[in-house]
Amino acid sequence: MDAAIINGARAVLERHGQAGATMERIAAEAGTSRMTLHRRGISKPAILAALAQLLEAEYREAMWPALVADGPARERLILALEGECAVAERNLALLDALQAPERAAIFHERGGAARTQPGFVEALRRLLRDGVADGSLAVEDVDDSATVIFNLVGHTYRHLRSGHGWEPARARHAVIGMAVDGVAAR
Repeated sequence: MDAAIINGARAVLERHGQAGATMERIAAEAGTSRMTLHRRGISKPAILAALAQLLEAEYREAMWPALVADGPARERLILALEGECAVAERNLALLDALQAPERAAIFHERGGAARTQPGFVEALRRLLRDGVADGSLAVEDVDDSATVIFNLVGHTYRHLRSGHGWEPARARHAVIGMAVDGVAAR
């Protein structure tokens, strides 16, 4: 799917929300026709899947510096969570526009007691494992903890920014501090 369609869909979602994101609006924003999208097999689920891939890549890229940095895992975890907040900040309108089922389709594994998709939390899993090994972090279940931290930081940061109108630095500092304190070795 080309960038014009993805960017057009993103703009329509941000402006009109999930319910107002019609294929007609997406096509117009992308500079094409709804029939062209239809002939190319482009549907709302396909657009959502493309947006999910972009978000996953953006989160991975934002957390990469923490994986290759020196120092205790606790400090690198802070760096990774700052990256997560930066991605959330760049995508506030998009994330706010997506309804719960669409967000779940992007971020959650399939099944009952699902975790967050591996692409979003793999860096956090590695940092948590490193922290247990270097003694700077204490978690019992790395996989569950990575899902909890990703969601704690992402949802709370977004809510403080969009719902409470907090400035980015204030929201980031408050959320990351509590999240990291929750897994810090005592």
